[in-house]
Amino acid sequence: HGEVINPGGDRPVYYGALDVSLSPLGELEAQAAGAYLRQFNLQHIASSPLSRAIFGANQLIARQHEQNEHKELKVYDGFMELDRGSWCGKTKTEIGQEMMDRFDACDESITPEGGESYPTLKSRVLAARDELLGITNIGEASAVVSHLQVTRSMLSDALGIPTEEMAALKVATASVTCIDYDAESGGQMVHFQSFKPDAGLQGSKDGAN
Repeated sequence: HGEVINPGGDRPVYYGALDVSLSPLGELEAQAAGAYLRQFNLQHIASSPLSRAIFGANQLIARQHEQNEHKELKVYDGFMELDRGSWCGKTKTEIGQEMMDRFDACDESITPEGGESYPTLKSRVLAARDELLGITNIGEASAVVSHLQVTRSMLSDALGIPTEEMAALKVATASVTCIDYDAESGGQMVHFQSFKPDAGLQGSKDGAN
């Protein structure tokens, strides 16, 4: 999804699974991604249930309709962004660098109250991915409009990167990552990652997530 309006204003706070709104730039970014993906005939378009992802998914659907392809949005709770729990509304400084480092390294003992760890996140993301792949015909493509940590989960799995290292993966707002799945061997190939269509827009900001 595109850039959001950080709920902390000039004080960038973690928002995780909170349903924050896209910024005007974020909406333009989502439209640019939808325009880029118009060239592909997508069998299914899936989304997180959060409004910032649904907005982007609807851009894809609208442009598929321009190609006389009727699509219905498929919403998966498994593609929801990482729940930061009690860390929502706090800055990285307020949480503490040591705590953040331990969290990124998958020390589940410091999972924030009401939140989830990276391993828990990745498990549900991959389960939703497999469900979507299960209804996608061989040789066809489906799209998922989701979030930073969701993309990192799928991308790290495809690249064979351990979960405790996936926080280092760079994923731009409203960027496109393409992964090919082999139904027979189970192999995965990343064709490109974090590709951002050039639409002449200013650079986005994502202070914390």
